[in-house]
Order: sequence, then structure tokens, then C-alpha cells
Amino acid sequence: MSLILDQIAITLNGQKLLDKICCCVAGGAVLSVLGPSGCGKSSLLNLICGTLANSFGYSGQVILDGAVLNNLPSYKRQVGLQFQDHLLFPHMTVGENLAFALPEHFKKSLRRERVEQALADCGMSGFFELNPAMLSGGQKARISLMRTLLSEPRALLLDEPFSKLDATLRSSFRHFVFQQVQHQGIPALMVTHDEQDIPDQRQVIRLQEASQPK
Repeated sequence: MSLILDQIAITLNGQKLLDKICCCVAGGAVLSVLGPSGCGKSSLLNLICGTLANSFGYSGQVILDGAVLNNLPSYKRQVGLQFQDHLLFPHMTVGENLAFALPEHFKKSLRRERVEQALADCGMSGFFELNPAMLSGGQKARISLMRTLLSEPRALLLDEPFSKLDATLRSSFRHFVFQQVQHQGIPALMVTHDEQDIPDQRQVIRLQEASQPK
């Protein structure tokens, strides 16, 4: 499985944000897109997951596992997007938050089992009935990521996923995220402005402030 960006260019009001982005992200690998705010990182994520606003223009192809995604609606792309905010549902328990993401093909008898396995995978066995408000910042981050992965995405997009964590949590959660990507065997693309977030210096696209619209 791989995610390919083929000659991707994005414009806004005639101003070029990104130009000729070409890359191939293999399953289990993380490609990092590094750059300052406003350089087009989030627009690239929106393009990949199919939520780019009509005010933007683009060219090139987004190819996932051999299929061109350009004309598919976002709900058919099977692309998971992990935000920097955890966005857990406050009216649901931790387990219900996770179960919410499970695809319909999971039978009722297996849903609880799958959620309990996900909790064990992130070191939070026994947390099913807890209210999300009782979790620490690092625990909320883990549950949020596991919820995204339980939806069975074929690719994972990471939007500044570590920026709201303190230094200690940031390091441990970063390791956890990259470990899960490798375990799931799916391609991941992460946008960040922090050099320390990059797991592999060989797989990084550096965007410059000069590419911002004026």
C-alpha cells in the first residue's frame, strides 16, 4: 500500500501555495512536510482527504493504493485525519468514543472485543467506562489516535499532532504514533513546523515561507 502525490500544485486567488509536490509514501512509513504557518501544509492535507475549499485551485493527482482519489468524495477515500485537538465526544465513555469509529462490518458481538484490544494496545486496559474528562492530555491523545485507526483508514494524515503536548508527553506520544503507523502498515503524511517531530530525515519535504501568498 502506498500514497503517491503526483505533481501536486495548489493555488489561492491566483497565488501559488504549493508547486510540483512529488512523493511516494510506502506502507508503515511517515513522510513529514515541514514549514511555517501559512505555507500550504494544511491545504495539502485538505486536498488529500477531499475537503479543499472551492476557493483553492489545484492540479496533479493523489493516488492511494493505485487508485486516483481526485474525484472521490471525502467519505469514500478511506483517509484518516488526526488533528492536534483530541476532539473526543464528552457525552460518551472512552470505550464508546472508540466504538463510534468502527466500520459497520464489525458485528455487535465483536465491537466490544475490538475496542478492548485497542485499549490494551495503547496501554489503557480498563478505561472503557471512564468519562473522557477524567483522562490526562497524553491519554486523550492516545484515545483520539486509536479512534482514527479503528476506522480502518488506508492512509493517515497527521496535522501538527504533537503541538499541544508538553515536552515529556510529546516525546512518548510521538513514539507511540510512529509505532502504530508501522504496526498498521499504512502510509502516513505528517505536517509540522517542528524539526524534532520528524522521524526520518530522508523522508521530509521542506516548504519555505516564500511560498506563502502575499
